[in-house]
Amino acid sequence: MPAQRVVLGFYFEDYMAVGGETAFDHVVGLSREAWEGWVPANWAMHTAHRPSLNDIADVGEVEAQTFSVEKVLALQPDLVVLADWQYKALGLDADRIEEAGVPIVVVDYNAQTLERHVASTRLLGTLTGEEARGQEIAAFYRDALQDVADRVAKSGQPKPKVYVEFGNKGPAEHSFTYGKNMWGAMTAAAGGDNIAAPFVEWWGPINPEQVLASKPDAIFISGRENNKNPAALPMGQGVNADEAREKLKGFEARAGWADLPAIRNGQLFGVYQGASRTLSDFAMVQFIAKQLYPAAFGDVDPIANYLAYYAKYLPVTPKGTFAVGVKG
Repeated sequence: MPAQRVVLGFYFEDYMAVGGETAFDHVVGLSREAWEGWVPANWAMHTAHRPSLNDIADVGEVEAQTFSVEKVLALQPDLVVLADWQYKALGLDADRIEEAGVPIVVVDYNAQTLERHVASTRLLGTLTGEEARGQEIAAFYRDALQDVADRVAKSGQPKPKVYVEFGNKGPAEHSFTYGKNMWGAMTAAAGGDNIAAPFVEWWGPINPEQVLASKPDAIFISGRENNKNPAALPMGQGVNADEAREKLKGFEARAGWADLPAIRNGQLFGVYQGASRTLSDFAMVQFIAKQLYPAAFGDVDPIANYLAYYAKYLPVTPKGTFAVGVKG
């Protein structure tokens, strides 16, 4: 350590935040579709700053079933860094890599647990030779979530009921929600009572009638930049806030939603899908918590904190819309 030749499957910004920009001097392979294809505006932001990212070999992407063991081994890496979900999905292909003498390191930010976020961050610090930086960022993340928990506890309020949905299909069709991980876990960390938790283990659809029956007090729709559906919620890098708000309003017109407490009280919000399963997601936890417990978070500015994290730990500056309310 530090590793000199790394194939990186996911969590690209987290690897850079912990290892510093120079950590990518030693990245010889990427699952490029998981960066350029899934969050193209984020990729464009980084390649504009560091064009050499375009020159890193593409080893394919696990979910698209294009990941190539042969391409990985041809790069003669010291190690391969994969997300937990990638490692599990590869199955026997992961065994082939290890049998060829290349160790695989598994990290996990998708679980959205404090324990795994902290452990993964410290591990990335070890891999990149930035142990102190890894410890610092892990402590920062832990303290941020502890502050949220403390404020929620001191509020003395009952937990508001929350529904979260990925807004990639727009208002006309219900997309999936979250149970234990990602936005489900973030909702719990923010002091919300996730209405999907009894019905969805990890992520998946929920019966629209169940949403109506649960009567959520607040609804959060997550969005991203690269939507194929023109009615989908746009959020993130380069997204205009007025456009995002107009698309968000479309969800109010869903059958039966007008009678939900969340809609009656203007508690419909858009959040950035790209700011989940990552170290910067602390700001989304803060944003959710601030909407649920406004009096307890009056002095907290989640988006300012999100941008400050980038300013301190990453070489790029996001510009766009990362959280928005239907009422402004």
